[in-house]
Amino acid sequence: MNNQHRSKLIEFQTRAFTKGTVEYINNQWIFFDEETEDAAMLDEYLHQEIEILILNRWRKGILLEDGKVNVSSSIHFLEHEDPIRIRKHLVFALEELLDDLSDDSFYQFITTLNSMKFSIYDCIYCYNHLTFLKDEKRKSGVNMMIFDNEEGLCSVNHHFFYNEKSTDRFEFTLNTGKRMIVEKLSS
Repeated sequence: MNNQHRSKLIEFQTRAFTKGTVEYINNQWIFFDEETEDAAMLDEYLHQEIEILILNRWRKGILLEDGKVNVSSSIHFLEHEDPIRIRKHLVFALEELLDDLSDDSFYQFITTLNSMKFSIYDCIYCYNHLTFLKDEKRKSGVNMMIFDNEEGLCSVNHHFFYNEKSTDRFEFTLNTGKRMIVEKLSS
């Protein structure tokens, strides 16, 4: 698995976007979250990737000033009540942890999490002990994550040991009591 495969697996996660509409009010673009009905200045997302619904198809673009979106090297002008979606950011500690996992462990972790109806974008807490061991030759410890998909909670403990041989063990526990353990050994 290369970085492109990792990126695709992350890109197609469920609940990766905040969806809503934009409205032009008092000479300013306002984003209304369809789920929470919260309002935010669209300027908060300047120069970030957003997606806009054009002819019943979501198109990626970069949000520019004054309601402009750079879509495929052309400028699209937002209109009042246009539906858009904004990609959520991953919890930083989780993003760092995913980068540190081997390809096999990365794949095992995400596919198991997805099979339990959770997305990496459901992460509400991550403790990444690996960040404190960057300069260590032998690394061992536990990383802890909590995911909330609004229907349930999932706690994940990631036990790791990295030396000549590497071990990644993921213990998934749902709030219903269901548990799953996935272990990846490599030399």
